Amino acid sequence: MERAAEKRVAEKRERLFIGVPLSEEARGAIARSLPKKLPGKVVPAENWHFTLRFLGSTEPDKRDQVIRTLTAATCGPRFNVRFNELGAFPSPGRARILWLGVDEGAERMAQLGAIAEAAARIAGFAAETRELKPHLTLSRIDPPASVRALLGSKLRFGTRMTVDSVILYRSRLGGGPARYEEIVRIALGR
Repeated sequence: MERAAEKRVAEKRERLFIGVPLSEEARGAIARSLPKKLPGKVVPAENWHFTLRFLGSTEPDKRDQVIRTLTAATCGPRFNVRFNELGAFPSPGRARILWLGVDEGAERMAQLGAIAEAAARIAGFAAETRELKPHLTLSRIDPPASVRALLGSKLRFGTRMTVDSVILYRSRLGGGPARYEEIVRIALGR
């Protein structure tokens, strides 16, 4: 009987994260500016977004609390970001993640990250231990490899985009790339 109840709870869990979507204009400009071949497993352009807070497997009551907190939060006005250059986590010599960062708007993006973190904590999630560095994940590299030559090419982007919303996303895995579904969108400047 206990196993059946645990299974029902597990089935209702959803893999969630709080993020900022890309505009189609920015997505297209970035895709045109990237080298034709990137190392590792490339993230499809339609999946590019800024992750503010990964929640992972989430029960319905925690999801609902996150929604209530985000909806009630004062997220501030719309703002612009400017994409600037490529980077790598954890380091260029042993890259696992190739990313595209922002310079303009990074501070405001970090403020949205703090709001997302507060919503997660209020819902009962453990504190995030890593500092938010706003970026788009372009590829995942396994095994880790050097991307020093690519980063040394100093590609510059300069693409700008207006950030006008925060979204609670559901992530579905299996059968190809992840699929992201919007659960709730919170408009900035409301």
